Amino acid sequence: MTIDVDAMTAYRRDQSALTAAGYPAALVRARNTDDVVATLKYAHAHKIPLVTRGAGTGLAGAANAIDGAIVLSMERMNRILDVDAGRRIARVQPGVINADLAAAAAEHGLWYVPDPGSREISTIGGNIATNAGGACCAKYGVTADHVAALTAVLADGRIIHTGAVTRKNAAGLNLTQLIVGSEGALAVIVEATLRLRRSSADPATVVASFPSVGQAISAVLGIRDATEPCVAELMDQTTIAAVNAMTQMGLDATAGALLLVQYDDRTSEAQASACAGLCSQHGATEVYHTSDPIEGEQFMQARRVAFTALEKQGSALLDDLAVPVPALPEMLSAIESIAAKHDLTIGTFGHAADGNLHPTIIFNAGDADETGRARDAFDAMVNACLDLGGSITGEHGVGVLKHRYLQRMIGPIECELSAKVKAAFDPHGILNPGRSL
Repeated sequence: MTIDVDAMTAYRRDQSALTAAGYPAALVRARNTDDVVATLKYAHAHKIPLVTRGAGTGLAGAANAIDGAIVLSMERMNRILDVDAGRRIARVQPGVINADLAAAAAEHGLWYVPDPGSREISTIGGNIATNAGGACCAKYGVTADHVAALTAVLADGRIIHTGAVTRKNAAGLNLTQLIVGSEGALAVIVEATLRLRRSSADPATVVASFPSVGQAISAVLGIRDATEPCVAELMDQTTIAAVNAMTQMGLDATAGALLLVQYDDRTSEAQASACAGLCSQHGATEVYHTSDPIEGEQFMQARRVAFTALEKQGSALLDDLAVPVPALPEMLSAIESIAAKHDLTIGTFGHAADGNLHPTIIFNAGDADETGRARDAFDAMVNACLDLGGSITGEHGVGVLKHRYLQRMIGPIECELSAKVKAAFDPHGILNPGRSL
């Protein structure tokens, strides 16, 4: 165990804004499962809170330190243990970077699908802990849909193995899916077995500019009815301007909204042509269509840097809201009204094909009044989402940021059941207390 105040400072918090972070008593950089077991046994015996941390790229404060806690860093457990092309699975330690696994799978003609915007820097363990999503979710699902089995350590140091490498498995309760998305509150993942797919076809990409966000969403609804995109990403005018300012990419600065749509199967060209026609029918002022994968990737890069570009405009409070796709027009209208009411700039981007939006509030963190208005606007957006039958988080997790909304989201009886499940895994309640559950 290493105890070093200066070293611990960098491990106090993740990338979330306006979330509390404490001062840990110790930092442990685990190198293997034995290190994890020893740390948990010690924490359990002394009833010390323990926060597990991956790369610290989270956006909800789930990896923020707690006063007097042990922070358990998994970044050094970063080995890809095996890629089995025959069974289309990979075994990895939790500190493996998402993009590194994707590259290793590609060497075998395979594809690790989950693609969060942070895939170049986020870890598999963190992705599993938050049930991370990404651009491909509408067609291929979230991280949970690609986890076959887990090896994890319970709060008292016992090791468990969940799931199976078979394609079908109906034995026992699905403990794997309980751990996925639990944000380190049930167990510490030390190994994951992940499902891989055959590599997809080169994508065909459609880029369409619209006078308004409403018209862009109308087009998305039509596109979903007629085709099956793997990606349908939205950026509003504020986000387009921020991306242009940072990258000089020359996106249509006059557009009220931009849609980026991709197809990745053998009918990609035909589907992209149909998509381009639908965009025009729904009022697109400019439509561009390419089957060049490099060109398509350049357009997708514009969407990937959206949050980074908005951060350059000031302090950024990122939300993560998911509504039924037909409710997107109402959610976007609510965001516009909230921005006007609180006199704030809100740039909205996200995954239009599955209803997951990331409205991002730009404010001056040094101004107490503006920070207060940002908090109020954030609350208003979450409540508007819930009013529309949505979820308080589509892919970033609950963490510290959204814990206060959890009971309204899932209900008091459901919260009670969740607490009982946690007690079965973690009787002393030491694992990431006050987050997720």
